This record gives sequence, C-alpha cells and structure tokens, in this order.
Amino acid sequence: MAQRKSARYFIERSNQDVKTELGWDEFQALKLRAWEHHLALTILASWFITETRLDWSRRFARDPELLAHYEVEVLPALSMANVRAMLTAAMPLPQMSPEEATYLVVKHLDNRTRSRKSRLRSGSSP
Repeated sequence: MAQRKSARYFIERSNQDVKTELGWDEFQALKLRAWEHHLALTILASWFITETRLDWSRRFARDPELLAHYEVEVLPALSMANVRAMLTAAMPLPQMSPEEATYLVVKHLDNRTRSRKSRLRSGSSP
C-alpha cells in the first residue's frame, strides 16, 4: 500500500509539471484528434526533458563541497523549469518588428478566409 501511495505522488507531480511548465492546462480541444496530437506532443516534450535531466545528472556530478556548504544530504535535481530556461537561453526566439507581425496576422487571416470559403463551397462541416 505504501509503495502504491508513493508511486502516485510521482505520477501526480509529473502531471502537475506538465500542466504548469508545458501548458497542458491551457489547451482547449474541440475534437478528439486535436487533443490526441497535443497529448502526444506534450509526452514527447516531457520525454525530452526527462532525457535531458538524466544526461545532466550523468555528465555533471554533484559537488560534495556544496553538500557541506548547504548542510543538506541531497542537492536538488534539475527541474522542468531549469531545462526550459536552458532551452530559452540556447535557442532564443527571434524578435519581430511590428511590420513583420502585421504581415503574419494578415497572412493568417487571409488563409483562414480562403479555408472557410473552400469548406463552405464543399459542404463539409468544421
């Protein structure tokens, strides 16, 4: 019973990380396929982060002097937020000018209008 209870903590903790760090709680799907795709991408992102955390722990051993300095038995492991911060630093998003942003919005609206017009012509439902 204790083993099942302790395993549940890690499952719940993993779900909480996925919701807060990977945006799973912000997704609103209208169709099952969209939800399945988002879930698959979330699982892949979570897997990537887990692999990164394992690789980090293998490559960078914990310094015993830090244990003595902080007077703790175990130093914290790399978190999802830490991995996200490293990715943000390693691959910063390009900054768009207002003109570029306007162009992308107009292009998106144009594509949506064409798609809607085509769908209405063909008689298929959303």
